[in-house]
Amino acid sequence: MRILRGLFAGLRGRAQGGARADRLAARTACNPIVASGCTGRRPAAARLAALLACAALAGCAARGPGGYVLDTSLSSRGQSSRVQFIVLHYTAGSLERSLHVLSHGQVGAHYVVTDEQPPRLLRMVDESRSAWHAGESAWRGYTWLNSSSIGVEIVNPGWTRGPDGAMRWHPYPDWQIDAVIALVRDLAERHGVKPENIVGHSDIAPRRKMDPGPLFPWKRLADAGLGRWYDETLAARYLAQFQAEGLPEIGWFQQHLARIGYDVPQSGVADDATQAALAAFQLHYRPRDFSGLPDAETAALLAAMP
Repeated sequence: MRILRGLFAGLRGRAQGGARADRLAARTACNPIVASGCTGRRPAAARLAALLACAALAGCAARGPGGYVLDTSLSSRGQSSRVQFIVLHYTAGSLERSLHVLSHGQVGAHYVVTDEQPPRLLRMVDESRSAWHAGESAWRGYTWLNSSSIGVEIVNPGWTRGPDGAMRWHPYPDWQIDAVIALVRDLAERHGVKPENIVGHSDIAPRRKMDPGPLFPWKRLADAGLGRWYDETLAARYLAQFQAEGLPEIGWFQQHLARIGYDVPQSGVADDATQAALAAFQLHYRPRDFSGLPDAETAALLAAMP
């Protein structure tokens, strides 16, 4: 019995000694002063290497929920940004009013481009989170785009009533559009958003919304690679053809609107939803007339879209 007790004591001593040695090794590995297998100060290069190794280990492991170690040293290849679309809006109000609504109301936006000179860019919602800017919406088969988009609000009154009671649209100054282009380019590059998925609120919700309105310079964004535009030479050729031969059936318009991305029924009937989608397309590509009625010019632009 005395022999067994001695044996167990020896085993415990070796285990405790091994644990102490392990703790010493761990401290030594992250100590830029203590040399591995030698005494005195380590060379500067060795101390730097040890510090970098410890920093890398610390960056790959952190405390997760419940105190468990969270290891981030590996990353899955099968992933992408949640952001598929960039949606542009006008705020339909002054800067003060717009910021109040966006910070205290039930709507939100990731970014606001002010109408100051020079403009400020405000980030109001982190890009990793959904902002409540799109509402009921659809584009290219996606619906309710809050969860898959970044919303950019541009401070602009939208429209007001003139003395004659007519709608008066407010233009966007060049310096504000410069800021919009810089922001949208950065977002599109970082998230891999395709040009056809840079759209207006009116494109994704044509029965409810008109922003960013007929004075927004979509062609300027398209020239910067931030959106689609039709082939103007091809459009002129198609216009002559449709003027000579007459308009296609309404089902043709519905098919081309759906091809571009609009949520439109394929019924062959000129219903309210089809007229709203036509108006949204015209607002984007032919803003001088966005009645929503099919005509030869609208047909030509649709046919010339990439």
